[in-house]
Amino acid sequence: MNNWYKEDLAYIHDTGFSNHAIQAATGILEILNQSNIQEGLIVELGCGSGISAQAFINANYQVLGIDISESMIDIARQRVPEVQFQVNSLLKADIPPCQVVVSIGECLNYLFDSDNNIQSLTLLFQRIYQALTSGGFLIFDILEPGQLETGKTQSFIEGKNWIVLVEKTEDKIQQQLTRRIITFRQFGETYQRDEEVHQVQLYSAKSLAEILDKIGFKVEIRGSYGQFKLRNHHSVVMAHKLI
Repeated sequence: MNNWYKEDLAYIHDTGFSNHAIQAATGILEILNQSNIQEGLIVELGCGSGISAQAFINANYQVLGIDISESMIDIARQRVPEVQFQVNSLLKADIPPCQVVVSIGECLNYLFDSDNNIQSLTLLFQRIYQALTSGGFLIFDILEPGQLETGKTQSFIEGKNWIVLVEKTEDKIQQQLTRRIITFRQFGETYQRDEEVHQVQLYSAKSLAEILDKIGFKVEIRGSYGQFKLRNHHSVVMAHKLI
């Protein structure tokens, strides 16, 4: 069992924070329909609990879901048993020939892999380019610098049988965001406490677009997935393989 999105946080994320995946998947399906990609394989990097995979399957695509969290994949397999899921690093997983690669929820920012940096992302983008069929898309969202106006924020959200507290700090020099996440999940009359610390590297969407352009993609930066608008300093990157 790894240290990220363990059982309690995976459960809370699935039950209380599904809106981003649902709306992002809807926007991606709109983009694919407009581009006349209405079938084929979608590879989802950082697939989480299978919410977006279910939307893609319902739209008659095939899906391969990859996530580093065993607990997330356990939920995903129960939700969409017909989908093939893998527990793996999105930086290291094999990417088969496909029509589309997506990554929803700033997964490319996460420093779950110690070697996640601009060089490893460049190698990933190159592998994706080779795997995509002509006319295929790489679509992902990315967190950019400027997440916090102050050095630290603290917040909490309460669900039916859980509470999550999040402390965020942003290192402006290293361009890294750290999230300290404390969860309380109710079991009968008691609450189980857990804690995770997630670090993410903040990348400029423009700088990633320049890398993708050099690889051969035609790139567009957006502030939304279709009608689903993202918050400030959170961008969608669409990379189209034209050849």
